Amino acid sequence: MHKSNIETIKKSFTAQAKNFESSSMSFSKEEYLNYTVSAVGASVTDFILEVAAGTCACGRAFAPNTGAVVCLDATPAMLEVGKQEAVNKNLSNMVFMQGTAEQLPFLDNSFDIVISRLAFHHFPETHRCFAEMARVLKPGGKLVVIDMEAAKEELRDIEDKLETLRDPSHIRNLSKNEFAEMFIHNHLTVSTADYTEIPVSANAWLALTNTSVEVSADILKSFADEIAGGKSTGFEPYMKNDEIFFNQRWLMMIGKKD
Repeated sequence: MHKSNIETIKKSFTAQAKNFESSSMSFSKEEYLNYTVSAVGASVTDFILEVAAGTCACGRAFAPNTGAVVCLDATPAMLEVGKQEAVNKNLSNMVFMQGTAEQLPFLDNSFDIVISRLAFHHFPETHRCFAEMARVLKPGGKLVVIDMEAAKEELRDIEDKLETLRDPSHIRNLSKNEFAEMFIHNHLTVSTADYTEIPVSANAWLALTNTSVEVSADILKSFADEIAGGKSTGFEPYMKNDEIFFNQRWLMMIGKKD
């Protein structure tokens, strides 16, 4: 990963680490994690890699019913939270490693399942990261990508601008077609491509990244203006219990390595 962005990521996610398991956010939502485990269908002998794992919420969801899980992330503070949560849940089959998605420190054909969840929008070199994930996957193994789908084409720039204002480590949300092209290019046959809408509190979303009061106010004003009939932001915000919400559209794609 470009040094400038890896340092931005480390700074951003070190600040987020202590709140990343908060019930006010959806990143660790048990219902969706259980759905992910069910959709992937891991076996009790599978060797799993989670790339850009954060606090390893996804890896921890798989760990009780699989062989072993390796969680790799660039930010030590995030991994430390994941380690402690694993200890709390008596998960002894997990390994936590610092590293980047652009250069995975593993041999070819090492893992039965490789997963990346809510991370690709931070990668400057998405094709390289995807190729690395495919490289370390065994033939016949499953590659799983979960990320926020980009807004429709004419709103992508404004959506990404607001995302980056809120979190400078954000690069770009990808479309379903852009992900599908990477599966095809890396000789993976897609078996699953579905969406789940995740409601997000705008205030909790901004608090997670410790976004400044001034920037938060600007973003919330953009949302409020859209709700009032103004310019579209790509977020499609709405009011719920006197608070601004929006729905993230999470795309899950699963492909089998030919």
